[in-house]
Amino acid sequence: MMLAVEDLAFGYGARTVGAEVSFSLQAGEVLCLLGPNGGGKTTLFKTLLGLLPAKAGRIRLDGADLSRWPRARVARAIAYVPQAHAAFFPFTVREVVLMGRAARLKPFAGPGRADAEAAEAALATLGIGHLAERIYTEISGGERQMALIARALAGEPRILVMDEPTASLDFGNQTRVLEQVRRLSATGIAVVLSTHDPGHAFLCADRVALLHGGRLVALGRPEDTITPAILARVYGVAVAVVPLPGHGRSVCTPILA
Repeated sequence: MMLAVEDLAFGYGARTVGAEVSFSLQAGEVLCLLGPNGGGKTTLFKTLLGLLPAKAGRIRLDGADLSRWPRARVARAIAYVPQAHAAFFPFTVREVVLMGRAARLKPFAGPGRADAEAAEAALATLGIGHLAERIYTEISGGERQMALIARALAGEPRILVMDEPTASLDFGNQTRVLEQVRRLSATGIAVVLSTHDPGHAFLCADRVALLHGGRLVALGRPEDTITPAILARVYGVAVAVVPLPGHGRSVCTPILA
């Protein structure tokens, strides 16, 4: 077992947002986190990253309690990919990706050859080497998202936590990001990602966790958890889940009254 979340309770200050959340994550596995706004997904992610202390329960990596790890060690093991955003400083894409090495540098040290090589390898893995000298603020949203994934990858993490990586992207770029998620998992990296589109889980996830009201209401394979009954319970709308013949996948669509 790689990552184990055991009876986790999480929240801000005196407020508990979620409780009794348990799941595991193996190397090379993709876990898709679904749930409505306000259900606790982002707070759970911040707790996994060590940015918020757990209110109860434990998070273990290979059996070791992450709450006992120094912050830098956690950052080397678990990388965070935020939603694509418009930055304010005109860094090149190469410079943005090189920032992913920060957790592996000694205090006051600058990046060296090994760090530059790791950044170049990440650019190549994501297929965006041609963007290396482009200004990050001047590329498209889909390209910025790929650069953020490359930045995380440059740190050589074991786990990627991705907060709605397809948000605000067009249909084509959503598909490209999800394709990269599958490719990264094939290299042994474990991925936890959140999305508002249940259909994305059929494209990239090995398992799905549905979070509602701070509790896990379903955990399992996409075909077992993304069902009309469960989606209606979580989102409060009628949904049809339609299998795609010959693909082993399904699509989800709401049913309007």
